[in-house]
Amino acid sequence: MAGQAQERRRWIIVALVFFAIMLNYVDRQILALLKPTLEAEFRWSDGDYANMISAFQFAAAVAFLGTGWFIDRVGLRLGFALGVGIWSLAGMAHALVGTVGGFVASRVVLGAAESVGTPAAVKTAATYFGPKERSMALGIGNTAPNIGAIVTPLVIPALAVAFGWKAAFLVAGGLGLVWVAVWLAVKVEPVAADAVKPAPIKWLSLVRDRKTLAIALAKVLSDQVWFFMLAWLPDLFHRMFGLPQGTVGLPVALVYVMAACGALTGGWLPTRLMAVGWSVNRARKSTLLLYALLILPVTLVLFVDSAWVAALLLGLGLFAHQGFSTNVFALTTDVFPARAVGSTIGIAAFCGNMWSIVLIQLAAVSLAHGYGYGPLLAICSCSYLLALGCVQLLIPVIVLVEQEEGTAIAMAH
Repeated sequence: MAGQAQERRRWIIVALVFFAIMLNYVDRQILALLKPTLEAEFRWSDGDYANMISAFQFAAAVAFLGTGWFIDRVGLRLGFALGVGIWSLAGMAHALVGTVGGFVASRVVLGAAESVGTPAAVKTAATYFGPKERSMALGIGNTAPNIGAIVTPLVIPALAVAFGWKAAFLVAGGLGLVWVAVWLAVKVEPVAADAVKPAPIKWLSLVRDRKTLAIALAKVLSDQVWFFMLAWLPDLFHRMFGLPQGTVGLPVALVYVMAACGALTGGWLPTRLMAVGWSVNRARKSTLLLYALLILPVTLVLFVDSAWVAALLLGLGLFAHQGFSTNVFALTTDVFPARAVGSTIGIAAFCGNMWSIVLIQLAAVSLAHGYGYGPLLAICSCSYLLALGCVQLLIPVIVLVEQEEGTAIAMAH
């Protein structure tokens, strides 16, 4: 009976991680959704708004260098609670400021604190689940950004109309504080007992490890596609199919529904393959190859006349991205001890976020010079095969960290 109770609590942990990451995406989207209302009230210029968004993105990218280390050093339980608590308070602070500088400061703190979410989520899977279950736990957690991207436009505008724009920030932040209380109240026996304790991490040793480079390159090549899609999908539908702002959200929502399904299958498939006797190496890399192949047709968007057909093709692309991304996270838990997972993901996420700025800027250049979305979609289609090639080159055989624990722990310290 005690074992069954522990098993139920482990999946409660997964639900809590899902809700935290979903709130993460709610908090970051509120400003964009309330932009017309706030512009009218505070007389913002487009430049003011751009500065707020840029401040958030830059703060989040730079913070990834430290938040992974922070989670490993302070410990998962306390570190994750502090991260969610700080970003929730920063979100609520938006309701108390009235100047551009105040909003910029709130966005900086929000972006920096929200970077805790990714390394903490991956470290949670490594801490509370064994190798065969981690992929499923990560797959469920990796659907959260997509659910957040779908739910927020449906809920936040209605909340703001009914109770005022300040209520949107206060309610979202308040839910985060409730999450912190529940997270600290739930106690589960970890699979990796040392992972919940503070652990000193020698970054130089971690950075020199070929496995860290493999994870970082995979994140760079896959994250650039995700952030490009986040930034430019609505514009793509508007430019190519003439969709007005009032209807462009419908095909975009379909894309993210398919992306959420990709995260779930990305967790289920390798788990199933390992259950029937496949090695971790074969299951993980075969799954990565499948998703790398599924995104190849994304360039066909250039040759279709229907926005809904385009949505299906782009949705297949983000379905593949989320499946691939889930397995990159799972690969990290395969080859690194749980106590070093946060730092590794932090380094890789920093690289992925910073490089993504290049593709986002390249999109502006391509459109300005009349090349359209063709070059960008071509880059997206081949990025994942290149990422898998890097993984294969740097990690020829995936060996579970339990089988080389002495070596891995020596690296981590």
